[in-house]
Amino acid sequence: MELRNIAIIAHVDHGKTTLVDELLKQSGAFRANQAVAERAMDSNDLERERGITIMAKCTSVEWKNTRINIVDTPGHADFGAEVERILSMVDGVVLLVDAAEGPMPQTKFVTSKALAMGLRPIVVLNKVDKPDAESDRALDECFDLFAALDATDDQLDFPHMYASGRSGWADHELDGPRKDLSALFDLIVNHVTAPCQLQRVDEDFRMLATTLGSDNFIGRVLTGRVESGTLKVGATIQALSRVGQKIEQFRVTKILAFRGLAQQEIDEATPGDIVTIAGMSKATVSDTLCALAVDEPLEAQPIDPPTITVTFGINDSPLAGREGKKVQSRVIRDRLMKEAESNVAIKITDTPGGEAFEVAGRGELQMGVLIENMRREGFELSISRPQVLVREEDGQRLEPIEEVTIDVDDDYSGAVIEKITGARKGDLVEMRPAGAGKTRIVAHVPARGLIGYHGEFLTDTRGTGIMNRVFHGWAPYKGPIPGRRAGVLISMEDGEAVAYALWNLEERGRMFVGPQAIVYQGMIIGEHSRDNDLEVNPLKGKKLTNVRASGSDDAVRLTPHINFSLEEAIAYINDDELVEVTPESIRLRKRYLDPHERKRMTKKDN
Repeated sequence: MELRNIAIIAHVDHGKTTLVDELLKQSGAFRANQAVAERAMDSNDLERERGITIMAKCTSVEWKNTRINIVDTPGHADFGAEVERILSMVDGVVLLVDAAEGPMPQTKFVTSKALAMGLRPIVVLNKVDKPDAESDRALDECFDLFAALDATDDQLDFPHMYASGRSGWADHELDGPRKDLSALFDLIVNHVTAPCQLQRVDEDFRMLATTLGSDNFIGRVLTGRVESGTLKVGATIQALSRVGQKIEQFRVTKILAFRGLAQQEIDEATPGDIVTIAGMSKATVSDTLCALAVDEPLEAQPIDPPTITVTFGINDSPLAGREGKKVQSRVIRDRLMKEAESNVAIKITDTPGGEAFEVAGRGELQMGVLIENMRREGFELSISRPQVLVREEDGQRLEPIEEVTIDVDDDYSGAVIEKITGARKGDLVEMRPAGAGKTRIVAHVPARGLIGYHGEFLTDTRGTGIMNRVFHGWAPYKGPIPGRRAGVLISMEDGEAVAYALWNLEERGRMFVGPQAIVYQGMIIGEHSRDNDLEVNPLKGKKLTNVRASGSDDAVRLTPHINFSLEEAIAYINDDELVEVTPESIRLRKRYLDPHERKRMTKKDN
């Protein structure tokens, strides 16, 4: 049976996972009566809730005596390390582009990685049945993008198709018969080169580990593509680091290959196969698994450096330990180290005292996903405001710059440009019409200026704007960027918030808690209408008198309080504040709960 290895790459929400669902169905990977969830490849709860792919996943289909291994990759640049590693084990890519939106920032990000590795993409213009689809414009923009990314003549001569992943068809012509995906299957088989299996069977076994996982029954497992030689169950092999250092020698206990959504045990892996191997105890991502005679590791992709850092600490609030079972710093450290092992884009550093850990990563979304996963596992944490990593080069301070692409209604473009080029120190790169009544704005903005901006952006555009960002490069430090202007309302008591007290405090600002919420001294319960912090008492009930009041006097009507999501809370806080994260609650608090200690530390900092 012939073999083809492909990855499906695209911007977020351009339909990768939906298309893979249809490829699986039409190739016969599912039984006709089999119940399969929508977006079957997004198996993680968070992926289903957010509608995004976080971890790359492999699957395999058979088409006309050819086995096609398909990898569904994340679209977000925050998970770029996944994309880089995955592309090293495929021979071709299907680039999916929304026919209405055209190429977007993450399209550019993943395409640049694919072109740099010499892959020849197939461009599929998806969602051509949308009312606002402009297929010809999107195709022209794809060509311009390839040219801008220094594609070779071979890569510029890319085949393209029109498709609707949801409806399950792809065609070479826009007004073709629109029956099924057989034309796409045939194009993949004819255009993508087969792995050179025959020439490399007699060489020593070598495979680059691209993803790490764990199985409750067989333990630690590594997935990758066999580059040369054959591997049989029971063979003894070794793991070499990226610099050629021997990490361990182990016996292969199982070899698993992808068949549809499941993995099946096989006895032997040959060059070109994408397989999962069990038996190792130390080997990890980017290591070379090879025969004992090999001493040169395979070249592993360099990983883009982290750009932000967040401090994960123990929860030391008065409510600690009420909702979560995992509260000790040792348990938190073990979990973070396990994460860093499988996610090479994350770096963990211990802080003095050992009760907090610096976690450096690629972006706020990546951090938000890690924190959300940990709270669902029963952890309680205190999280600091994200800090941007700055580096020194030739005596100059450099900071990360993001390329931001914004689609907004024409009416709001002025407000958006004013915000990103003013206080946030961004540079406007491009501004052009993008369809009926829409404007596309491209700007280069310091990563510091974008922390906490998304909520403000949605308010400024009445929830209609779309903002995408991707790492652009390093540039000289642009000076101070003002943070949150408003102060906060801080509880001065421990207890249960009273409706009457919150009603009286509404003239002071907007509330973050409702009646009967448990509060404590130093907890942030609202936003002050002025720029200073104010200590308030949310427990103060109405004084009883001997005069009987009418019922209307007791009925307090409160304005609905603000409920922060995890990412919103982390972006909202200042440097002297923390987010308390537990399995059931997200609370904002001051770093120092005692007011005297707060004043003392403020004086010390000043």
